[in-house]
Amino acid sequence: MAEPKVYIYIIRMTRPDMANKPSAEERRTMETHFDHLQSKLASGELLLAGPALDSAFGIVIFTAPDEATARAFMESDPAVQQGIMQAELHPFKVSLLGDQWRA
Repeated sequence: MAEPKVYIYIIRMTRPDMANKPSAEERRTMETHFDHLQSKLASGELLLAGPALDSAFGIVIFTAPDEATARAFMESDPAVQQGIMQAELHPFKVSLLGDQWRA
């Protein structure tokens, strides 16, 4: 069986002021987004996820066997599905990783 590949998707809010003044629906969607990513972490697919502190973007780094599966992973994100985040998928190579990040 082939080693899983690493992918990253970059997410950006579709409404610029959402970080400061989210609607009730946006807040619920972001809670679902977080829960979704937590389940992916528990399953071992997710490696790292989080937002830039200036709200410019967020990143999700994960493993998948191929690009089609990676795209499905990205598109299953509730924030992407609900249209409050736009996502951009890229294959990714971890070139350096500090010991504190190794399991």
